Amino acid sequence: MLTMKMQLDLSKEYGLVLEGGGARGAYQVGAWKALWEAGVKIKGMAGTSVGALNGALICMDDFDKARQIWETISYSRVMDVDDQLMDQLMSFRLKSLPVVSLSEVIAGAKRILKDRGFDIAPLRSLIEEVVDEDSIRSSSRELYVVTYSLSDRQPLVVNVKEAPEGEIADMLMASAYLIGFRREKLGGKYYMDGGGINNVPADVLIEKGYKDIIILRIYGYGVDTERKLEVPEDVSLYHVAPRQELGGMLEFDRKRARRNMLLGYFDAQRMLYGLAGRSYYLDASEKEAYYFDKMMTEIHLLLTWLKPERADKGDLEAVQGGYRIYTEKVMPALAKELKLKPGWDYKDLYLSLLEALAKQFRISRFKIYTVEELLGLIYRKAGQDLLKERFLVLDRGF
Repeated sequence: MLTMKMQLDLSKEYGLVLEGGGARGAYQVGAWKALWEAGVKIKGMAGTSVGALNGALICMDDFDKARQIWETISYSRVMDVDDQLMDQLMSFRLKSLPVVSLSEVIAGAKRILKDRGFDIAPLRSLIEEVVDEDSIRSSSRELYVVTYSLSDRQPLVVNVKEAPEGEIADMLMASAYLIGFRREKLGGKYYMDGGGINNVPADVLIEKGYKDIIILRIYGYGVDTERKLEVPEDVSLYHVAPRQELGGMLEFDRKRARRNMLLGYFDAQRMLYGLAGRSYYLDASEKEAYYFDKMMTEIHLLLTWLKPERADKGDLEAVQGGYRIYTEKVMPALAKELKLKPGWDYKDLYLSLLEALAKQFRISRFKIYTVEELLGLIYRKAGQDLLKERFLVLDRGF
C-alpha cells in the first residue's frame, strides 16, 4: 500500500516558471496535469518561448486542449516542411534515403537558407487557433512572457493581459522565435526568442512578490538565469526536472511528445510526494536501517540475478571473512558500478539495485511502486526467466 505524503502546502498559492525549450515543452504539460490532479493552486506564471505558449494554455485552464496539441504535434504544424523528410533527418537516416529524397532534402535546405530560416506560418496559425484572448484576460492567473526586441535592442517582460486588444498571439510569438526560424515583423518590430536573455525566468516572479515558486525545467538552449539567481530567504523554490534526454528542441514528433508528457507527469509526482528512485518512482519512506536489513537478507538473491559471478565470489568470501566482506568490499564496489554519488547510504544502494534489476527485467517505469511491490515483480520476472531457460534446455534435448 502506498504511504506517500504531499510535500507542498496546498493551502498556498504558487507561481509557475516555464522554461523555454521548443519541442521539449510537452514535458511541462504532463507536469501541469500532475499539479492539477494534486490540487496545487497556481496564481501566475512566467514563461519563455514554448513556456510562454504553455503558460497561455494554463492561464486558460484548458488541459484537454494542451494535451491534444502535443499528442498531435508534427513538424508541419510548426514549420512549413514535409513531415516525412523531417522524420528522416531527425533520425539521422540520410544515407538510407533514396536519391530523389536526398535531392529533395538538399533543395529544401537551400530554400531554408535562402529564406533565412524555417517559415513558421503554421505555428502562427496554431497559436491563433488555440489561444482564446477573452479567456486569458478574464483568468485569475497572471502570465508574464520574456522576449527580446531586436528593433529596440532591449529585453522585454510582458504582462500578457496588458497587451493591446488582438495582440496576445503576437506577444506569444515574439517569445518563441527560436534560432532557425525566419523572422517577421510583429506590430512593426522584430523579436528574438526570449531564451537568449532569460530562459528560466524565476526572477520575474520573485520581483512580482511570489514566495512559493515551482520551476519546470526542460533544459533548453539560452541563458540559464537560475544559476545566478539570488533567492531571498523568504522565497521557496521547488523543481520538476527530467533525468533523461527529452530529445531535440526542433523534434516535433508526436511519439516523443507523448513520452515527454508522461515523464513530466511522473517527475512532477516525484517532487509532489517526495518519491525516491533515479529512473523509477518509488514510495520508500523507511529509514536507512530498514533497507540495510533488507539488503543483507536478500543480497545473495539480488546478486545472483544482477551479477552471477559476484554472487559466487561473495559466497566464498563470506565463508572466509564473514558478512563484513559485503559492507567493506562488495557493497562499495556495487555503489561504484551503479554510479552512486559520494555520500551514498544503504538506502540509496538498495533502491539502485532494485532499479537496475527492474531495468534488466524490463519492468515499466511509469508507475509509482512500493519497494515490496517492485521486488515482487522482480521475483516473478526472474522466475519466469528461469522457467524459460529450463524449457530451452529441454527443447534442445539436454
